[in-house]
Amino acid sequence: MKNYPAESLTTAVRPSPDAANPTVSTEHSAPAIFDTANANPAILGKLRSPFLEGLTLPEIESVLALATYRKCEANSVIIDQDDPANHLYLLLTGRARFFFITESGQKIIHLWIAPGEIFGVATFMPPSTGYLVSTEAVRDSSMLAWDRNSMRSLAAKYPRLLENALSMSLHYLAAYHAAHMALICGSARERLAHVLVSLARGIGQKVVEGVELKVSNEELANEANVTLFTASRLLNEWKRKGMLLKRRGRILLRTPESLLRNATGPAGITGIHAGT
Repeated sequence: MKNYPAESLTTAVRPSPDAANPTVSTEHSAPAIFDTANANPAILGKLRSPFLEGLTLPEIESVLALATYRKCEANSVIIDQDDPANHLYLLLTGRARFFFITESGQKIIHLWIAPGEIFGVATFMPPSTGYLVSTEAVRDSSMLAWDRNSMRSLAAKYPRLLENALSMSLHYLAAYHAAHMALICGSARERLAHVLVSLARGIGQKVVEGVELKVSNEELANEANVTLFTASRLLNEWKRKGMLLKRRGRILLRTPESLLRNATGPAGITGIHAGT
């Protein structure tokens, strides 16, 4: 495997609009997994992303060989809305999120981006296409970046890349639908239930016991527009009732529809418009 050059983000990343003391990284060395000349399957196996699913080891090496390693600090803007979509990114470490700045200057938070996920999918589109939303690093983060020409060339050579990108975009749409449903529901209980059910329908994995979601309490609280305490309290309540199981970073819904009925029925509407 080729070495991947570290690239300064001084010109590519600027401070987040709401960062008090923004800083940007300069000249970082790539981690060992990417600067090993003779990488073995075990090392490559550490890089797990739905974007690379279905590719053989030699194909993955070919894709990674055209990537540039980048690093940025928390509160740095990686992508600006409306800028030309010239790069696709795959987050390796840290956490990022999409946001949008309105004409009046209001910052609207959209979806969170976890390691293994991609952003900048508009790079697959014609050259005149711009980014729909901005992206910022919430924590110190590292990522791989492909320029437009390289990624479009790789997608033509390996169509599975485009299929994976479309599949991940569908997951993002499902998450956005869940967030939108949360905003139009009355109580915190209803909002959280709608988020869980919408995510289950859109990106949940069916297992013998029900539907499993890979999501944290923090992410659910953000999507449902409730506090972390409220999200944890409601999840524990539904766990006691046997409606779901909580595992590390995962939630198993026994029957999503039953959860929704419980949250919106007579026993679950006492908190409507109270935000509790």
